[in-house]
Amino acid sequence: MTTSNDARLADQIDGLLPQTQCRKCGYQGCRPYAEAIASGLADINQCPPGGALGIQQLAALLNRPTKPLNPEFGSEGPRLLAVINEAECIGCTKCLPPCPTDAILGASKHMHTVIAELCTGCELCIAPCPVNCISMIAATPANWSPSDANRARLRYDARNRRLAKLEVEKAERLNRQKQLLAKLNKAKATD
Repeated sequence: MTTSNDARLADQIDGLLPQTQCRKCGYQGCRPYAEAIASGLADINQCPPGGALGIQQLAALLNRPTKPLNPEFGSEGPRLLAVINEAECIGCTKCLPPCPTDAILGASKHMHTVIAELCTGCELCIAPCPVNCISMIAATPANWSPSDANRARLRYDARNRRLAKLEVEKAERLNRQKQLLAKLNKAKATD
């Protein structure tokens, strides 16, 4: 059970995380990782994008000693940017759903491109690509600022709200179809 103190602490922790939503920490995004840290289920050294500076900030917030990044979760490296080789892209759209900030633009059977200023470098788009046309390059600027993290959080939250709305609309549509089918079957049975 989450208390209001845990929620406030999770907010503070989430404010220090890089908001790449890369899942390298073992959680489904930065917020779930922040909640796990706040409730004592996760350690402060599981975020490769946050690196040593992120661990130091979390340690200071939580009044804990700093520690090195746990290598089980990856290694600290430069900020990355996804790039699509547009000549090789087949427009399959498999890279679109995993992108946590809707940074990939494209349509079915048309080439896709990455909107560089929206890409968090999470690498989640690489695995689903059936033609391996996505690569990661060093991003410029190399630093990821708190305002970049906040912008990424806002885009991630907006994406999640959009997807939730689509799911509700889909469920309502299916429910209407079931009701219509039931009415048709009932009418057919009385004929």
